[in-house]
Amino acid sequence: MTEFFNTALSFPTVIFTFVLVVVIGYWVAVITGLLELEDDAAWLGLGGVPAGIALSLLIALAWLLCLIGSVVASGGLLIAVPFAALGGAWLVTRGLLVPLRRLFPEGDRHSRGDFVGQMCVIRTGTATPDFGQAEITAADGSSAIVQVRTTGQDRLARGENALIFEYDKDGEFFWVMPYESEH
Repeated sequence: MTEFFNTALSFPTVIFTFVLVVVIGYWVAVITGLLELEDDAAWLGLGGVPAGIALSLLIALAWLLCLIGSVVASGGLLIAVPFAALGGAWLVTRGLLVPLRRLFPEGDRHSRGDFVGQMCVIRTGTATPDFGQAEITAADGSSAIVQVRTTGQDRLARGENALIFEYDKDGEFFWVMPYESEH
């Protein structure tokens, strides 16, 4: 174990050891909620995932490759080890980020709340305070069938227009009211 610490705390691995300690501190701050994962590291060619993940992978891999390189290389070659480790870590990180990008889709994240304020068309026989479904068309042209409820004595028939004015998270339905378009 002493040999491991001597290698980790000697040149050239010590360069990445201190940076790895910073990465560990960063993740402690993320876990405790002091920091959030944001942005990406596109400026390094490592975009598509939060920068904290990409840079953590890059630094951890560079440290590991530098540790291995410092054991294998000796003499004047030790100067090249950090550069080779950083280059190799960058290539491996780019490869590892390909499957991770699927977990972090690009573009706007849509939510059900985006439908509030939109017009919909009742698709069930009636929409009442207890039951109903309506079709809504999103801004991108796609349509969805959603659960709707009316307030008070409102009853909406199939084909009638309604305005979505609120989303009930607990019941997972939209509150609607009659909507008459002006022609």
